[in-house]
Amino acid sequence: MQTLASLLAAIPDVDNVAMAQAQQHIDGLLKPTGSLGRLESLAVQLAGMPGLHGTPQVAKKAILVMCADHGVWHEGVAVSPQIVTAIQAANMTRHNTGVCVMAAQVGADVHVMDVGIDADPIPGLIDMKVARSSGNIAQGPAMSAEQAQSVLMSTINYTRQLAEQGVTLFGVGELGMANTTPAAAMVSVLTDSEPEAVVGVGANLPQTQLGHKVEVVRRAIAVNQPNADDGLDVLTKVGGYDLLGMTGVMLGAASCGLPVVLDGFLSYASALAACRIAPGVKPYLIPSHFSAEKGARIALAHLELEPYLHMEMRLGEGSGAAMAMHIVESACAMYNRMGTLAGSNIVLPV
Repeated sequence: MQTLASLLAAIPDVDNVAMAQAQQHIDGLLKPTGSLGRLESLAVQLAGMPGLHGTPQVAKKAILVMCADHGVWHEGVAVSPQIVTAIQAANMTRHNTGVCVMAAQVGADVHVMDVGIDADPIPGLIDMKVARSSGNIAQGPAMSAEQAQSVLMSTINYTRQLAEQGVTLFGVGELGMANTTPAAAMVSVLTDSEPEAVVGVGANLPQTQLGHKVEVVRRAIAVNQPNADDGLDVLTKVGGYDLLGMTGVMLGAASCGLPVVLDGFLSYASALAACRIAPGVKPYLIPSHFSAEKGARIALAHLELEPYLHMEMRLGEGSGAAMAMHIVESACAMYNRMGTLAGSNIVLPV
């Protein structure tokens, strides 16, 4: 069994030679140079990932949805009843939630993981639960170091197993009532931003309660004193099991040299932590959409990522990741199927 340290050390560098060759190939395709814009740079990014063997390509696609409850819900930072986490997770097994219908449209499998739902085991979910809900971060840490290590290794190894089974494109999603509160706390810590700059309304919290949510985040940071230089410490103290699980998917995919498509604000928080844990993860991240949550711009600026879609979405679940998989496939189709200028005897001016 590999250790976390050995898995992180195994994250391969991107192949700059393959990227240069891909750019040369794209420049010779049947189009004006650069005319497909960011689709071209995405194809080059994919070509540099060792798990794709130098060619932008997609085989199997999988979206891993991390489901967990949060003790901070009891602070009155969400309008939805906590039981909605379990209800919606069960709905995912019926394939009728937002991410499920969008994933079906792009041909991606949805894997629904119970990493901390406050309920008895739900049939059809992958059980990785170490606790029924995280702790209340306004009063203490979200979890113990041992619990964090367990969930992180479980999600990393599950991702790597999917890669062994032929998955070459991963997406992340989450489900958990009140989870924008720990996500905001993480973004605040990892970007050195004031809580009021990153705390948003989440799933329709009334504006009149936003100030209270800001104070809860401020209290969580003060009580737990997370180390901003240690992404796993931040996840352990002010995060949650769903956020931790998404971080595990990112680390697992990167360790296989494979891409992972982010979702919205929650996934940005996990990506910030993942990049703090292992900076080599960054080239494997593909942003999907610009979340409507307040702290999105700050988080993305620190990640130096520009989303492909601006849809004013804030559903979560991995819905944005599913939509962006179409864009990834378009980049691959461009690279692999377009004709060449030379093949049509077209010479463009230099």
